[in-house]
Amino acid sequence: MSLWSSRFVSLILRNFHCRRCGHQLLGQFRLYSSDGIVKRIAKSQPVQRLEKCMNVSAVTQTSLSTVARMQKGQNRSLSRYEHLEFDDVEEAAEKALACPAVRRFIVNPDLAKTVVNCLDPNLADSNAVIFECNPGPGTLTKALLNAGAQRVVALEGENNFLPELQSLENHLNGRLEVVHCDFFRLDPITTGVIRPPAMCTTKLFHDLGISEVSWNDDVPVKAVGIFGQTHERNMLWKLVYALYERISIYRYGRIELVMFMSEKEYLKLIAQPGYIKNYRALSVLWQIACEIELLHKEPLSSFVISSGSGQLGVRKSKLPNDNLCLVRLTPHKNLFSGALTPDNAMTFLVMIKQCFAKRSAKLVNRLNDWCPGCGPEIIKQLNLPPHIIVGHMFPEDFKRLFEAMEHSKEFGHSWLYNEVLVYTHRTEFLI
Repeated sequence: MSLWSSRFVSLILRNFHCRRCGHQLLGQFRLYSSDGIVKRIAKSQPVQRLEKCMNVSAVTQTSLSTVARMQKGQNRSLSRYEHLEFDDVEEAAEKALACPAVRRFIVNPDLAKTVVNCLDPNLADSNAVIFECNPGPGTLTKALLNAGAQRVVALEGENNFLPELQSLENHLNGRLEVVHCDFFRLDPITTGVIRPPAMCTTKLFHDLGISEVSWNDDVPVKAVGIFGQTHERNMLWKLVYALYERISIYRYGRIELVMFMSEKEYLKLIAQPGYIKNYRALSVLWQIACEIELLHKEPLSSFVISSGSGQLGVRKSKLPNDNLCLVRLTPHKNLFSGALTPDNAMTFLVMIKQCFAKRSAKLVNRLNDWCPGCGPEIIKQLNLPPHIIVGHMFPEDFKRLFEAMEHSKEFGHSWLYNEVLVYTHRTEFLI
C-alpha cells in the first residue's frame, strides 16, 4: 500500500473513533442531569478533546447553552402542558413536620390527585380562580397545576414554605401566585396595623385583580384547604356570618369552599330536624345558605399533622372511623331572593341563635317572649303544628318564620336590637 493510501485509511479510522467517542459522551451528558455531574462533564478534558476532533452540531450547542443557563440559575419557564414532578412522600413529610404550628398536610400525590378530581374533573376548562389555603410543601399545588388549573393562588401563612413555592411560581408564567397570607386569618378584628400572614380581604383581592361580581353570577373563586383541628367550629361561624352579611370574601360573589373537616363537624352541618344532639343553629344556617356536598372521606392517618416541635401531632377524634371529610359548600343563588337581605341578615342570625338556646323548647313560647300573644297567630300562618319544638323545625321553616315576622305589624325589631349589638361586638365566633 502506498504512503498516501496509508495516511488516508488512518485519517478515516481516527475520524470514526472520534465520532464514536463523541456519541458516547453526549449520551452520558443527556443521561445525568444533576448539577454536579453536568458540571464535571462540561469541564472535563474528554469534552474539550471532543470539541477539537469533531464539529459540534447545532443541537449540541443548544444543549450546552441550556446547561450553562441552569448553572447560573436561569431555568426556562415551564409550559402549561409540562408535568411537575412530586417530591418524595418522606421528603414532603419532613418539610411538613418542620412547620412551627399545629397543622394538617397533604403529602401523598395520590390523595392530592383525588382532591383535584373532586374539586373539578374538568379543571382546565374552569375560569374560577383557585385559592389553595396553606399549601405547605406544595403537593396539592402541583396536582392542581398538572390538572390544568389556569390560575392558582397559594395562600401560605408560614415563612418556611414560601421560598420553594416562590421558586415554583417563577417558572409558571403567571399560573401560580404565592401570597404570604393565611386564609383563615383574613379580616382580623383589630384596630392596629395588620401584618402578614393576617390580611384584609379588600387588599388581597385588589392585589390579585379580582373584582366584585353579582351574586347570581358563576362562582368566581374556589377555596380549597383543610380546617385546623383547633378552630373548625370557630371558622364555620366566622364564614357563615360573613356569608349572610356578604362581607369579607363573600363581598366578591358566591365563593365556593372545598374543605377537609372532621367527620364530627360535618355530621353537625348536615344534621336533620329531630336529631337534637347534632341539629343546631350552625346546621340550620349552613343548610339555608349553601348546597352541602360530601365529596370524599379520607382516613386521618393519610395526613401529616405537625405539632410545632418537629414531631407528629396528636390525632384527635371521638369517632371510631377517624375520617376527614372533603366537603363542598356552594352558596345558593336564591339566598337573598326573599325578605332576607345582607342588611337584615344579622337579625336573622340572632333569631336562629336565640331559638336554639333551648332546642327542646316550644316555638310558641319563644315567639310569645318576643311579642306577647303573637306566637299562635304566626304559627298558624306558617301552617306549623301548634306545639312544634324548635329542634323539629326544618331550616326552610326558620326562613319562612323570619319573613313572616319581617312583614308582621306586631313584631318590631326592638325585640332584637340589644342582642344584635351584643353579638356584633362579640368575637367568640369571629376569631
